[in-house]
Amino acid sequence: MEVLQKALILAQVQGYTAIAIGLIVGLGAIGACIGVGVMCSKFLESAARQPELIPQLQGKVFLLLGLIDASFIIGVGIALLLAFANPLLGVVQVMLK
Repeated sequence: MEVLQKALILAQVQGYTAIAIGLIVGLGAIGACIGVGVMCSKFLESAARQPELIPQLQGKVFLLLGLIDASFIIGVGIALLLAFANPLLGVVQVMLK
């Protein structure tokens, strides 16, 4: 295989990885923002209806906020793994030898 073809294949893997990173981070952020927005609006609605339940609901809201944000942070971690230690490039390089 020519050197140019090998470089082209590696560039394609890097390009597709960049697109995947953008999708992971972008869709994860959109999903987390929508989830937090819906949950907080429901919390405010229920707090307005029954103010005596605010302390109980507030703890649950903060717990769920952490869980929703944790899923986004895990996606960012996977995106960083693909950006800086891409395992796909190693596999492709072994195949091209």
